[in-house]
Amino acid sequence: MTAPNETPDLEHLGELARSRGLRVSVAESLTSGRLANTIGAGEGASGWFAGGIVAYFTEVKERVLGLTPGTDPTSAACAEQLARGARELFDADICVSTTGVGGPGPEGGHPAGTVYLGWATADDAGHRRLALTGDPDEILSASVDAAVRLLAFHAEGLHPAGPRRTGSD
Repeated sequence: MTAPNETPDLEHLGELARSRGLRVSVAESLTSGRLANTIGAGEGASGWFAGGIVAYFTEVKERVLGLTPGTDPTSAACAEQLARGARELFDADICVSTTGVGGPGPEGGHPAGTVYLGWATADDAGHRRLALTGDPDEILSASVDAAVRLLAFHAEGLHPAGPRRTGSD
């Protein structure tokens, strides 16, 4: 059964997460909570979506998610570091991050529509660069769709990384 407004990619991600016991998380800068909102609406998300963090300020990205000071906030390195940091923060099996320039104009030397999606699992991390067109809302919507698709793709061969952290030691 598909939840209202659930895309095939989100439905597939939910099926994979439920059947394999995966825990999913997100880190957002560019999309400002839209990705978490989309994933949280997925079927049975309360059983597999650990949560998300929105970090706009670079200092928050550094302090909370472990971004290396001086890293370009619109870069592959930033996207991967945000995904790694949030995966660890949420004790998740997989995490995707969003960072970039939504527009309408350029920022930091990057044209509007420059988007980096980072992903991280316990064993690997990577990124995808997008060059999107459209108004800011179209760029953000396309970024969210691509991030959900990236999560589903990388969840395909994934199984839980191991025991979860519990309580305080």
